[in-house]
Amino acid sequence: MNHLHPYWRMRYIESRKKPAAGNPFPELLAAQDDRSSLIVHRGKTCFILLNNFPYNPGHLMVLPNRVVAELADLTPDERAEFLELVIRAQKVLQATMRPSGFNIGINVGKTAGAGIPQHLHAHVVPRWEGDHNFMPVTAETHILPQALEELWEKLHAAF
Repeated sequence: MNHLHPYWRMRYIESRKKPAAGNPFPELLAAQDDRSSLIVHRGKTCFILLNNFPYNPGHLMVLPNRVVAELADLTPDERAEFLELVIRAQKVLQATMRPSGFNIGINVGKTAGAGIPQHLHAHVVPRWEGDHNFMPVTAETHILPQALEELWEKLHAAF
């Protein structure tokens, strides 16, 4: 699917450096600039960031700090924090954006739909009644009503 962004968003997207080996997450985590990395929360072993190409406004991803591909590769501490942050992400989105539902999922492996299969991540996507308008169906395009930077401010403050 394509995404519609205000004109200034495309300049931002095109100016971003391409990450090494197709995995942007270690570089984002190392940057220490949470605003530009879209990281809304850092935990001890995992972190939460806004998806740069969201399915819906508020689309968050929960990731371990370490690059691992499988849930089974997480340590017990990582596993506990990973699930706790998925739950916390849902609670924060519910409190700040008031969706009527959520899609929460993990795609393990390229065949299952993982865009970056080498770095496990969970998607927490807020949903609203009627959020499937004609654009995704007829034009394979999402309309995002809020800039990621504005949404980062709102969600970062809530964590």
